[in-house]
Amino acid sequence: MSHPTKPGASVLSLEYFPPRDIAAQERLVRSAKRLAALNPAYVSVTFGAGGSTRTGTVDTVQMLRNLGTDVAPHLSCIGATRDDLRVILDDYRSRGISRLVALRGDLPSGMGGDTGDLHHAGELVRFVREQYGDAFHIEVAAYPEMHPQAESAERDLQHFVDKVQAGADGAITQYFFNPDAYFDFVDRARAKGVGIPITPGIMPVTNYTQLARFSSMCGAEIPRWMRLRLQDFGDDKASIRAFGVDVVTRLCARLLENGAPGVHFYTLNNADAVVQVCDNLRIGA
Repeated sequence: MSHPTKPGASVLSLEYFPPRDIAAQERLVRSAKRLAALNPAYVSVTFGAGGSTRTGTVDTVQMLRNLGTDVAPHLSCIGATRDDLRVILDDYRSRGISRLVALRGDLPSGMGGDTGDLHHAGELVRFVREQYGDAFHIEVAAYPEMHPQAESAERDLQHFVDKVQAGADGAITQYFFNPDAYFDFVDRARAKGVGIPITPGIMPVTNYTQLARFSSMCGAEIPRWMRLRLQDFGDDKASIRAFGVDVVTRLCARLLENGAPGVHFYTLNNADAVVQVCDNLRIGA
């Protein structure tokens, strides 16, 4: 399957998470090497709640940079003081890192009332801009199906606009399977004067149980027809993967054909599905 966008016109980016043990680290290295062949514009690395994987994030960022990839560490402000953030940002700048994904972050369990100096991603973006000017290209999160803790769709959109006005350069969405949710969100953001690229975040479908768990946590809707098909496959992993690649390929094709600036894959540190989808779409190197 191909789409009418010129080769190279669609920006490909990827997300990884810091591995927790040696076996996971070896799997990440294998996946990252395979996916580096797709020539992504950059890759992002997640950041644990309350900085719980801070060291892992730095180590993973360095490993990926050693593969010759431009890396954007996630930076969350919950539980961090301004001084904490300066230490992290000074370290990243000294390493030559020039991209960030700025997030509020999740409240770690047991944190109590100490949520740090900054409480919203918009405040974090503003802080980085005030302290570091244009040293970093900043991506922020967007929620086409609404953040699960938002009071309303309109308030959620306003939070997004605030992040953009604070100085965000681009946005990556939470994953979704209904392209209309993405197009509606982009239209509403544009109507509020938002001009930055809003890149759809894409979740490969390889494990139904895992996908259902992630989706209930983050408020992403798995369409009923998809749930029923995935339930039918039971433990047939090969059929789930084939179905998932087909669904995600068609989703990405429709997004790109209708003006999405690219795709950002949540790889879960696995290469197979992403490589197959990109091959189907003729995107990547």
